[in-house]
Amino acid sequence: MQKGLKDNFADVQVSVVDCPDLTKEPFTFPVKGICGKTRIAEVGGVPYLLPLVNQKKVYDLNKIAKEIKLPGAFILGAGAGPFQTLGFNSEFMPVIQTESEHKPPVNGSYFAHVNPADGGCLLEKYSEKCHDFQCALLANLFASEGQPGKVIEVKAKRRTGPLNFVTCMRQTLEKHYGNKPIGMGGTFIIQKGKVKSHIMPAEFSSCPLNSDEEVNKWLHFYEMKAPLVCLPVFVSRDP
Repeated sequence: MQKGLKDNFADVQVSVVDCPDLTKEPFTFPVKGICGKTRIAEVGGVPYLLPLVNQKKVYDLNKIAKEIKLPGAFILGAGAGPFQTLGFNSEFMPVIQTESEHKPPVNGSYFAHVNPADGGCLLEKYSEKCHDFQCALLANLFASEGQPGKVIEVKAKRRTGPLNFVTCMRQTLEKHYGNKPIGMGGTFIIQKGKVKSHIMPAEFSSCPLNSDEEVNKWLHFYEMKAPLVCLPVFVSRDP
């Protein structure tokens, strides 16, 4: 990992450390860690969004936890917001302690959407708007028991190459492990600098989006300033 990242970043450190307490700032997750029976769930997919949306594809995170045989799992990641409850399309950042036999669920998720007033980017806490545990269309999810434990700590400074942080890690794993799919998930902080990121419009496209160029014209792009808490989930290659 360290060797691969050095092709795109000037200063890289990779080590195994104790997971920091994620209930504290800046994370404020509902659990202390991301360890214990870890697994990745790829839910839905891009074909449910493009070229035209399939609005029948909606999901419940509590049910997903049971489907992956980890009821009560802590789930984080990225996906499409639950338009069926919000009333519009958005980007979704699930941070959910799912329900178990002994504990009720806790929803610490966020969603980002385009401000209808000025076209800017709005980030809001989901539980302040809705009280369900749903998402829609597609989601890349990392699940665990939410326990403390050992994690891989990756530090990178001063990007020098064309690849972003997550793409660089994914391609490094693919190069090293070849045909064997390797998945990673967790959280990291962008402490300094700016990030170019996209947000889907509130309305789904009524015209088929058949190329990257058409998709990029549909999306809204923003320059976001640090600090940012990110929730990456990726697999080195398709199984």
